[in-house]
Amino acid sequence: MLKKRIVPCLDIKDGRTVKGINFESIRDAGDPIELAQRYVLEGADELVFLDISATLEKRKTLSELVTRIAAQINIPFTVGGGINSLEDAKTIINAGADKISINSSAILDPELITKIAHEFGNQCVVLAIDTKFVNDQWMVFRSGGKIATGIGAVDWAKKSVSLGAGEILLTSMNNDGTKSGFALDITQQISEHVSVPVIASGGAGTMQHFADVFKQTKATGALAASVFHYEQISIPSLKQFLKEQNIDIRL
Repeated sequence: MLKKRIVPCLDIKDGRTVKGINFESIRDAGDPIELAQRYVLEGADELVFLDISATLEKRKTLSELVTRIAAQINIPFTVGGGINSLEDAKTIINAGADKISINSSAILDPELITKIAHEFGNQCVVLAIDTKFVNDQWMVFRSGGKIATGIGAVDWAKKSVSLGAGEILLTSMNNDGTKSGFALDITQQISEHVSVPVIASGGAGTMQHFADVFKQTKATGALAASVFHYEQISIPSLKQFLKEQNIDIRL
């Protein structure tokens, strides 16, 4: 049984860490290198770096910043944003990332999942899914949540794993930044239907929300941003709380 993971996320725009609500109302949240260093000291299990405007601005991920962060941390490091080809993935891996997160590019070219998996192994490919509850269905959106794809979230998760994705990073756009809790229903649906680890994202506001997602779904990781950035929840106290609820977590 995989131990549950606590995963802080650095959403990067113009070289700074930012955070929004429902993918809108973006505001500054600090220096990414300082935050990365803090999360390592606090005991984060992994770190995710997402260059949130790279796809919309049609540019590459900030590989120089990736290199600087990678030099400061010793935990698994996932990087996404603007990775549209195998060459882009190689650049980011060479910059120090352990895993590549792809989202819009995989929707537009599903074979990219297979290409990166063949080059670096399935464990290096994290398929990020931005999903929104529309007309009683969880649907996939791309380009920073701006464009509807017409694809069901569960179907896309299953297809991506068959193509070589080794992990799913599932973000509920409805819950993102609301601090109202994770989207337990879709997280459970996807974690039941795929054979790879699932990281739940979007909506963390209390320590109980983390306990709920681990107890009520098969997610193996829970990602959050603002509650960690603004020190509303400390990772050591969160892990102790989860341990006391008999959730298998690294202290």
